[in-house]
Amino acid sequence: MMENFGIKDIIDILLVATVMYQLYRIVSKSGTGAIFNGVLAFIILWILISQVLQMRLMGAILDKFVNIGLFVLIIIFQDEIRRFLISLGSNRTFRYFSRLFRSKGVSEVHDSSITSMVLACMNLAKTYTGALIVIQQEMSLNQFADTGEKLDADISTRLIENIFFKNTPLHDGAMIISGNRIKAAGCILPISQNQDIPKSFGLRHRAALGISQETDAKVIVISEERGKISFVDEGRIEANITPEKLQEFLIESMSGKKKK
Repeated sequence: MMENFGIKDIIDILLVATVMYQLYRIVSKSGTGAIFNGVLAFIILWILISQVLQMRLMGAILDKFVNIGLFVLIIIFQDEIRRFLISLGSNRTFRYFSRLFRSKGVSEVHDSSITSMVLACMNLAKTYTGALIVIQQEMSLNQFADTGEKLDADISTRLIENIFFKNTPLHDGAMIISGNRIKAAGCILPISQNQDIPKSFGLRHRAALGISQETDAKVIVISEERGKISFVDEGRIEANITPEKLQEFLIESMSGKKKK
């Protein structure tokens, strides 16, 4: 048996392991890790009974479950499958090709725009004014921008502060920034269902996690209760960061530069 084991088999095993690992990362972020572990345990049990031990009766029963299991898994993990495909499509290996067809609106953010954003976030945090700012990357956010008010305005400190000023109509929604323009405000974002999110994080943080899990967007969150700034990327939250750290994150992730 080992004589027939070649380079293709090694590649096959590595590919399966990579896909399983990526799927596990995605479902663990969404809070369905226990279901995924149960499915994995069932598959291992099915292989042992049907292929290794060759128990015909029990194997036949499990085979019936496996035959319909694919459709059940698609229903249960439909969100996770979509996120996996999004993650695959936004992988760095394919980003070069996606840039060839990317619209001009999704350009790198200028340093002046980053400075304006950092100053606005610093002032909002000082006054305990909540805010949720989504920065578009490779993937389009048009479907989320359509839920709010279209602006197409220059990025400025005063405009950002005015939009999130308490009791204004757009205060509770999210702002979407594309390139060097404020694309929309008052937008509705998907809420993360991850049960592992700390209770100290409110609806804004859950919305920031939700959009970062479904897309490659970067998100800035300002807590209205604590007056703290957080940065969310790929389903991970960097909480209670300083304005200097926020600027560093934005420079590295949005302009493709490393801060020296």
